[in-house]
Amino acid sequence: MAGRWGRYVALAAALALLTTGCGAASPDSPPSGVDELTIPTPSPDPRDFVRRVDNPWLALVPGRTWRYRVSGTAVGTLEITVEDGTHEVAGVATTAVRRTEPTGDQVVDYYAQDRRGNVWWFGREGVWLAGEAGAEAGLAMPGSPRVGDGWRAAYGADVVDVRVTVETRDQPVTTPAGRYQHTVTVDVSSSLAPGTTTRSFYERGVGLVEELSTTGPVHLAELETPPR
Repeated sequence: MAGRWGRYVALAAALALLTTGCGAASPDSPPSGVDELTIPTPSPDPRDFVRRVDNPWLALVPGRTWRYRVSGTAVGTLEITVEDGTHEVAGVATTAVRRTEPTGDQVVDYYAQDRRGNVWWFGREGVWLAGEAGAEAGLAMPGSPRVGDGWRAAYGADVVDVRVTVETRDQPVTTPAGRYQHTVTVDVSSSLAPGTTTRSFYERGVGLVEELSTTGPVHLAELETPPR
């Protein structure tokens, strides 16, 4: 246990340093946002979306499962599974993804990909859905993430307000599932949970490989087995 927490503290410190210096390594994207997309989007057009989600960093193939080893305030296994079939949200056919926490608690999120390869987050079952009570779909992962890009991943007044920033595109990460050399690294925060920030690492062709809290409750989730 001491070794694991030593690794956590060292990694968190390295990430803090990386955040302050990453801008010098790669040019930031234009301040206008992500390719002039309206994020979040108040009125998604179903004609702009495709049935599959095959974004290289967030490919959601029905039946695919990722399993993570979790340590911190919760200890155990995190499992993320893409469900079969589609679920209509705001007129768009979305893909359902079930996340089972180490505590056994489950949430189901809905995603859809547009024709340009951007993946949008359309809601969370029982919490918020795009098009209902003013909630709007946000961007989960752009087709071509760039250092400096920032956007809202979800928005609903007093319910959800998730913000994402791309920090690096070449961060090496090692988990029990293997070593990944060029992950896209994003910071995730919420105005409704101040003082809590998560850093997530995505590998091309694999998806999420590690999730780490940089502020707030201690949380580390490492990919334990490759997705299958």
